[in-house]
Amino acid sequence: MSKDDDLALWRKVAETVKPLERRKVRFRPKTASAVIDISTGPIAAKPSPKLKTVRRSLTPTRTEKRDAATNRQPVLSHGETAGVDGRTAGRLRRGKLPIEATLDLHGHRQDDAHRALIGFVTAHHGAGRRCLLVVTGKGLRGESGGVLRQKVPLWLNAAPLRDKVLAFDFARPEHGGSGAIYLLLRRKRDRV
Repeated sequence: MSKDDDLALWRKVAETVKPLERRKVRFRPKTASAVIDISTGPIAAKPSPKLKTVRRSLTPTRTEKRDAATNRQPVLSHGETAGVDGRTAGRLRRGKLPIEATLDLHGHRQDDAHRALIGFVTAHHGAGRRCLLVVTGKGLRGESGGVLRQKVPLWLNAAPLRDKVLAFDFARPEHGGSGAIYLLLRRKRDRV
């Protein structure tokens, strides 16, 4: 086929194409609680009830705040690696640290999952393991995720787990993506 043939064929195809109807394009900032409508010309911010629900569901309860406050340690969140060297933090984020154990919480009720998480982290910390994978599942609640996906980070910040956990982050897609968490445990120090 020559260039002229290609061009003629392209023109035939282009004549059959119909433009899509104009739709509103919405942009959702990660941190702001507004939806910005780009199609209206000037930017107009509208409050988003979904984002308010997500923020409210991720807000710790009074008990969780009290537990985190009694530990006197900074509150951890996904990707925060304050007490970790840069190389280790990068390897955790990229899923390059060897996963030494996995806990799958699919199908657990909230209280059972909490007990299982405490037992799992405590046992593996005691055995000197460093990198664990906890599968929470993505849940059926849309953007905010399921109950376990919301609660596990809060539980990791509360006693008795906070003094064992150094950092955590969402897993890579091959390990479960946003439905799983890599945990980096503190080194077990022998007391003499």
